[in-house]
Amino acid sequence: MTPTAQSAAANRSAEQARTLALTAARVAAETRGTDVKILDLRELTPVFDYFVVATGTSKRQIHAMADEIEKVVKAELHDRRRGAEGYEEGRWIVLDFGNVVVHLFDAESREYWDLEHLWSGAKQVAAPAVGAARDG
Repeated sequence: MTPTAQSAAANRSAEQARTLALTAARVAAETRGTDVKILDLRELTPVFDYFVVATGTSKRQIHAMADEIEKVVKAELHDRRRGAEGYEEGRWIVLDFGNVVVHLFDAESREYWDLEHLWSGAKQVAAPAVGAARDG
């Protein structure tokens, strides 16, 4: 692959990751997630590009957010998660989409783990407003 082709592929991948992060944040907000944040980690780690962090009010609601994010990402972006953790306990669900990792917390777990502080060097990306028009 030529350097130009590699650069174009990297740009497509970066744009796909950003779109996935924005979609996950939008769905989290639409399913009544609160304090939804997108952290851009591309300058801090080569492991992943974005974290999406949101808080739910109950195990049931956190499950609903996780299920809906998976459903919408599959339907709209034709992508699927590579792994998940914490679904049974429901206090902190992690959805791994490869270059985007979604963290859905209950309030106590979010405060305890404080990912925004741990990754305080990350740029925050503006999350889409609930009800924002969808592309497509």
